[in-house]
Amino acid sequence: MSKVKLSDGTSIPIEMHRVSTIHPIRLIPPAARVAALDYAGNCSYNLRSEDVFIDMLTDSGFNAMSDAQAGAFHLADHAYAGGEGYYRMADTVQRMLNKRFFLPVHQGRACEHMLARAFVRQGGVVPTNFHFGTFRTQTGFMGGTVAEMLADKGRVTTGSDPFKGDFDMERLRAFFDSTPRENIPFLRIEAGTNLIGGQPISMDNIQEVSALCRERGVRVVLDMSLVMDNLHFIKARDPKRADMSIADITREMADAADIVYFSGRKLGFARGGGICTNDEADFKLIRGFVSCYEGFPTFGGMSSAELEVMRVGIEETMDENVVSQGPDFIAFMTDEFIRHGVPVVTPAGGLGCHIDANRFCSHLAPEDFRGASLAAAIYIVSGARGMERGASSEQPAPIGIESVAPMELVRLAVPRRVYTLSHIMYVIDRVVWLYEHRELIGGLRWEDESVERHSFIDYLRPTSDWRERLAEVFAASGLE
Repeated sequence: MSKVKLSDGTSIPIEMHRVSTIHPIRLIPPAARVAALDYAGNCSYNLRSEDVFIDMLTDSGFNAMSDAQAGAFHLADHAYAGGEGYYRMADTVQRMLNKRFFLPVHQGRACEHMLARAFVRQGGVVPTNFHFGTFRTQTGFMGGTVAEMLADKGRVTTGSDPFKGDFDMERLRAFFDSTPRENIPFLRIEAGTNLIGGQPISMDNIQEVSALCRERGVRVVLDMSLVMDNLHFIKARDPKRADMSIADITREMADAADIVYFSGRKLGFARGGGICTNDEADFKLIRGFVSCYEGFPTFGGMSSAELEVMRVGIEETMDENVVSQGPDFIAFMTDEFIRHGVPVVTPAGGLGCHIDANRFCSHLAPEDFRGASLAAAIYIVSGARGMERGASSEQPAPIGIESVAPMELVRLAVPRRVYTLSHIMYVIDRVVWLYEHRELIGGLRWEDESVERHSFIDYLRPTSDWRERLAEVFAASGLE
């Protein structure tokens, strides 16, 4: 993506594509948004899409296809076994990721399921820079646990460190020294660390981790679901790689791992996912679980058409204009929020702009679910749906283990090639208005507090009539 300077000196990101297909959206009144929240149990995940004006819940499966992808959709031969699309995709994986064996699955969390089934056993511990909710759960289902090795810089929402997703190497070495090798099924690297604000990991850190694992005989698994943004940040923030192509950076990263997996809903702009490796024994082991839980190994729960779409999408990811659009829009949002005093995670990361709900809603108690409350309030004043990333999105940690939700964030995701700068500016304006009236935001509680373990889609109830009052004050402002 490119930036242009306007005549008044301001710099803005500009889309390096034109739109050829449109999907109408609607903006319902503030009072109707409160009613929509009632239906959804005050959980943004449960809102009906027709009641959402700008959908910033996620970029997963919500990115726009290119014309080349739309054309590829019609190349599929729809064979149950041995479809040509599989072999075309496998060739793409070989060329771009240098991995000989490829297994398609229906989405990223299916990759996590397959890897947990294949390698995790009772008492196993998987070190990772930071957990992802479904990965942690899949590991737990197999009797294992996750050990977070994130450097301390990644646990703060402020600061300017360019690579907050890095491993703490001293902590990782101590873990290897104190944990029997047979209890470590693999080490997981997450590129574009989701739950700390989409913060990237540096290539130097990836290679240092990989070298240590190979020295200790530990398999390296790389989650490349969010790699698009991470590739952009490596090229933009790492002077040693500023002149490298996106394709070369991708290859360097993949070469550091024994197994690579990804969600095609993020990487590839398609509804699917994949696992790839050069180890034939690992490939055959995982393939058995794919056959059992996903589908025949040459389609793995995906439609043949989506496999073709994902192949073209991954190739398009090597275009710098494609991988930079999300980060450039997110940086624009972050800078504008900072200019108006709105607390956000810095530096700007990937996935979306992450608002710090702890600072935004400091008048609320921690048990008021600050992130979920802020997400509901943003929807009331804008019709935009964001995603809470905090206490209500995570299961409670086991006794004696540090909480897995050290931050309370609201992520305003930026789906690729879906929204324009005017949509982004609208959301910025409404969030700034909300920050100036933040004392109107109240708390939420679980609808059923008797349940011991909650899910991120469980219903919440307001602690007062704050939603109605917020809607009234906003409607009276004349902005709607």
